[in-house]
Amino acid sequence: MKLTRTLIAAFGATVIAAPAFAGSAAPAAMEPMIEAPAPVAMTMGRDWTGGYAGLQLGYADIGTDSATGLSGDDVIGGLTAGYDWDFGNYVLGVGADADIADIAVGGVTLERVYRLKVRGGYDLGNGLLYATAGGVGADIDGLGYDTGYFVGAGYEHMVTDAISLGGEVLYHEFDTFNDTAIDVDATTFQVRANYRF
Repeated sequence: MKLTRTLIAAFGATVIAAPAFAGSAAPAAMEPMIEAPAPVAMTMGRDWTGGYAGLQLGYADIGTDSATGLSGDDVIGGLTAGYDWDFGNYVLGVGADADIADIAVGGVTLERVYRLKVRGGYDLGNGLLYATAGGVGADIDGLGYDTGYFVGAGYEHMVTDAISLGGEVLYHEFDTFNDTAIDVDATTFQVRANYRF
């Protein structure tokens, strides 16, 4: 009887202890923890907020509504400056241009053009696509000085951290220029290089 009890007890102990000795006696290796990737920061692109100044050069085509339909075209160019505010996807700005020219239209000559402008555009990262409008003044030798308005569009692209290149097309309108009963219109296309600070 003692032998039977001893065998049963030994068998029971073996059955209970068997799972503990299954496999290697070494402790089980820890599974490596897989970490979730760090969240990717969303970048809004370049911040266009700040001032700029630069040069512009291009072409102007001038016409009148006079009976003879006088017109002329030639090179125009000068200085530009302004300030922009970046609101995420949109940019708003103000600026001023001063151009010189020597464009003959009949017996008169366009000599200088001045613009005060506002612009609003869409931030494309390193690019800015915009519309612009404002007031314009022109000095025409033979007709004097008068003011009008302009509308247009342009594109500016950053080529370095501080230098941008772009282009702008503007349509200008002067009603009864300097009380001469002559309406003057002009279309300009200019390429621009700005230093942004």
